[in-house]
Amino acid sequence: MSAFDSPPRVGVWMIGARGSVATTAVAGCAALTAGLRPATGMLTETPPFAHSGLPALSLLEFGGHDIAECPLPKRAEALAGAGVLPHGLPDAVRAELAAADREIRPGAREGGWPEADRLADDIQDFAQRRGLARVVVVNVASTEPVAGGPGLPASSLYAAAALRAGCPYVNFTPSAGMQHPELVPQAEESGLPHAGRDGKTGQTLLRAVLAPMFAQRALEVRAWSGTNLLGGGDGASLADPAAAAAKNAGKARVLADALGTVPEGETHIDDVPALGDWKTAWDHIAFEGFLGARMVLQTTWQGCDSALAAPLVLDLARLMARAGELGLSGPVAELGFYFKDPVGEGPVALGEQYARLLEFARRLGRTR
Repeated sequence: MSAFDSPPRVGVWMIGARGSVATTAVAGCAALTAGLRPATGMLTETPPFAHSGLPALSLLEFGGHDIAECPLPKRAEALAGAGVLPHGLPDAVRAELAAADREIRPGAREGGWPEADRLADDIQDFAQRRGLARVVVVNVASTEPVAGGPGLPASSLYAAAALRAGCPYVNFTPSAGMQHPELVPQAEESGLPHAGRDGKTGQTLLRAVLAPMFAQRALEVRAWSGTNLLGGGDGASLADPAAAAAKNAGKARVLADALGTVPEGETHIDDVPALGDWKTAWDHIAFEGFLGARMVLQTTWQGCDSALAAPLVLDLARLMARAGELGLSGPVAELGFYFKDPVGEGPVALGEQYARLLEFARRLGRTR
């Protein structure tokens, strides 16, 4: 690229593009680009990633699919009213929110391969009209029930569309996505990078720290029980027992992989609409120490899912854009740090996952 060429722009195509996470990501990217807010929570804005060749936040353009109709500026106002976004931010970045909203196309609830082709056409049209070097597809939609029966679930239709449009793909949800049996061989043949599954933002982030601690100190975990109280779209979707089961599978896997066994106890998810985007998660851990001494650790996590997830979505979009630029293919296991149920082989403990992520950042820079 000569000194007179503009840097290539990169598209971020979000599934669930009018939801809380997507709205927070678009508003946050605009705020950071304008210097209105610090990049708290974004690893890709820290020194270890400075020479990884990632696209600048100012080079990201947003679009997506959704079945919802509430425009992004109005959604952002609601999030500011709930304390998720800073007061005044929706007005400060209204132009960027409106521009992204104009690039949102009708989504799909279900369908076959013709529907996947329609979705792929939308993504390709976005890339061509905007003159984008590449587009990364990121699924931030609500959790769907475990896939069953004939046909592709919606999340897999979108994943198929990403493959057909030639785009790197990130599944930030516990839904089937690229891991549907019909898509696995297509993903392998595509030569495209993909990552997921289910963003690790709160309770499971803490579990990924605590479970290895018990294992490393040779303390026997007898039971691990949890409760989640949340509202918003995620709370409503997880009120469906099948969707909750899909969500809890990733939480349980972290414990099983770290401890080598599945302790007694369950995780319950309760929809409390009044909480909106704010979530409270409790864990009760019963463990046994020297000479059979019985002890308990209890934790409480209170946070905002959208504010926790949005910086991770921006991180992943930038990292996968760089992976696509370098021609990497297949599951990007080095991004396991971000997920409850990561694709590919990798460590479970958060510290080990972080070390592997930093090595990946160095690898991206060395390949420049």
